[in-house]
Amino acid sequence: MASDWARPVVHWEIVARDPELLREFYGRLFNWQIGDGPLMAIPAGIGGPEGGPAGHIREGEHGGVVLYVQVRDLRASLAAATELGAKGVTAPVHVPGGPTVAGVQDPEGNTVMLVQQ
Repeated sequence: MASDWARPVVHWEIVARDPELLREFYGRLFNWQIGDGPLMAIPAGIGGPEGGPAGHIREGEHGGVVLYVQVRDLRASLAAATELGAKGVTAPVHVPGGPTVAGVQDPEGNTVMLVQQ
């Protein structure tokens, strides 16, 4: 259908066994102001890519969702993530013509990619 349009990503969620643990982790790591209640709202940040978040599909060992979050200083963010209970998963890698990325697992094992432009 030529008149149809591509559907954008408009929301994401982090599912947690211990929401308060991950609220503290993400709030401190990314300076997110996370709300109270059963659905802890996280407002959109500033300075991200214009037009909203892009994504991709890749083959892997298991299904799941991975967040890619832009950080100011990749090495400092990796150190902070480790201090807050994360485990390193992917050492920093420079994407040719793009950013440098590194992966961590949050305290519940969810993968998060840190992106430095």
